[in-house]
Amino acid sequence: MEIKDLKFDERGLIPAIVVDNSSKKVLTLAYMNEESLKISLEKGKTCFWSRSRQELWLKGETSGNYQNIVSITADCDNDALVVMVNKEGPACHTGSDSCFFNELYEAPDVAPEFSADGLMELIMGRKDSAKEGSYTSYLFEKGIDKILKKVGEESTEVIIAAKADDKRETIYELADLAYHAMVLMAQMGITLEDVKAELASRHVIDKKVKQEKMT
Repeated sequence: MEIKDLKFDERGLIPAIVVDNSSKKVLTLAYMNEESLKISLEKGKTCFWSRSRQELWLKGETSGNYQNIVSITADCDNDALVVMVNKEGPACHTGSDSCFFNELYEAPDVAPEFSADGLMELIMGRKDSAKEGSYTSYLFEKGIDKILKKVGEESTEVIIAAKADDKRETIYELADLAYHAMVLMAQMGITLEDVKAELASRHVIDKKVKQEKMT
């Protein structure tokens, strides 16, 4: 289909639901007009129409938090868009990973689906706003030395469990290590996107990342 097939409203706008291509998490709801949609297609980055400022808004132009477009799909009525993106940083001006974080309702006894992005957002929340009784807040209060000590301890626990060929215990300790590594990332201002980008730049499957000395 083409832009001319879309149905813009009386203001010349169409809603665009922006979704993280990796986590499938809804990041924001914004609006595009024909011009901003054309810019988005040309640049491969989301560009919206700001209803409050009445001007074009290239996401990330001032913050650096660009959203690189993977795909754009129209709904059955051609009057709404879903924009799949690979994001470079938070989607929300508050610094939150997603603009949708004010919980209105959650069905009882339904465990939330795990996602690394969601866990990282929770960890960052404990860093930015300490919560009494929170172990994560405690780690941030103690600082980098305490966090590094825990990363080291959990690494050792993984080795011990794996050496004992205890699969269940290894999984448990790997989860602990992953959590503490994410706390370290938050402490140092490292994002999941930073790590993903580093991995993507390497041939980690068929080539050693750090060459060992051959003897």
